Amino acid sequence: MIRKGTNEDIDTILEITKACAIDMISKNIQQWNSKYPNRSAFENDVARNELYVLEEAKKIIGCLVLSTKMDAEYETIDWLTPNSNNLYVHRVAIHPDYQGKGWARKLMNFAENMANKNEFTSIRLDTFSKNARNQKFYELRGYKKLGSIYFPKQSEHPFYCYEFVL
Repeated sequence: MIRKGTNEDIDTILEITKACAIDMISKNIQQWNSKYPNRSAFENDVARNELYVLEEAKKIIGCLVLSTKMDAEYETIDWLTPNSNNLYVHRVAIHPDYQGKGWARKLMNFAENMANKNEFTSIRLDTFSKNARNQKFYELRGYKKLGSIYFPKQSEHPFYCYEFVL
């Protein structure tokens, strides 16, 4: 089940993202760290009504953020569609104990269905340049890699921006 996230979910989500960070670091993927993602980011997501959680047997196992706000870092990208009616996906996480079982696919199906239902032009997201698994995941879904951006507080390496035209 996928539902709106609340402030009461944030502690659990932070446990999940910390577990994801530890798992990625063990694979030499320095994508998330102690500074990101953080409580403040998720509190803002809840306040904007953009946080969704994934539950299995009434236990939160993952999350994602669906936003209509374009981050300033995205302004340098030559997007396929105009910057007016786009859905942005952020902070996708599945607890490592549940990865590889199709849960991320379910989250992205949810995002794509919501985007279609609400008549967005496209879905945009970024993923870490050193995370080949995520890149393959999005590319197999039809997302097009368009350019690189940097989040200096997260990594010295770039993040690749993707867009899926609906």
